[in-house]
Amino acid sequence: MKTTSKTIIGAIAGDVIGSFYERNNIKTTEFNLFGPIADFTDDTVLTMAVADCLLHQKDFSKTIWEYGRKYPGRGFGGRFKNWLKTENPEPYNSFGNGSAMRVSPVGFAFDTLEEVMESAKQSAEVTHNHPEGIKGAQALAVAILLARKGNSKEEVRGFITKNFEYDLDFTLDAIRPTYKFDVTCQGSVPQAIVAFLESTDYENAVRLAISIGGDSDTIACMAGGIAAAYYGGVPTEIVDFVIARLPKEFIELLNKFEENMNV
Repeated sequence: MKTTSKTIIGAIAGDVIGSFYERNNIKTTEFNLFGPIADFTDDTVLTMAVADCLLHQKDFSKTIWEYGRKYPGRGFGGRFKNWLKTENPEPYNSFGNGSAMRVSPVGFAFDTLEEVMESAKQSAEVTHNHPEGIKGAQALAVAILLARKGNSKEEVRGFITKNFEYDLDFTLDAIRPTYKFDVTCQGSVPQAIVAFLESTDYENAVRLAISIGGDSDTIACMAGGIAAAYYGGVPTEIVDFVIARLPKEFIELLNKFEENMNV
């Protein structure tokens, strides 16, 4: 199967490419982009859940729960796994980056800041209702909105810094030697945004995100979502590699999202 997606495929490709390096951290941009055991993880599963919600006006909590139960063993965090085990799941005050890793469809689906902010909040708070969890999702979605609307990188940097109070005044070269695994929004969302800001194209954004180590698939997923918005899509060879690893229903949903949402 093929996909017409130029939008959320950016986040999914970052996830797939970064999947091998999450447990095999690397501190360079020089690595095999197409790892033989690369595969989609929880980042992709829940990105698809959010896309499904937006496309079909579904309930975020119910749909995310259903997708998580349908695709177990994809690297879900411990608290999220417990959330999946309950029949009437409630938010658990998380500020983990799970809220931001799944939010890219929101940044592509709406044209106004107000809509993106509200939808990102709704998608996050069903699990990650801590202020930092909501903030991480909103910042990532807004960065995507600004990127696809033609704002410069400096405008994106300035807006995110001012409105979300993230410190983006650092370079990846400076943090690479000491950066460690951090699954919080506050410890990974700024890094993903800076990977995009320092990038020269989509592939470079993903390479930069993975090069700092840590939660590689999620940082690359977040950076990849913004990069696809800014650079207008994902290179064909990367798309082909990723699509070969996705379930048929994900590819169909990617295409429906592209055809029917405001992208």
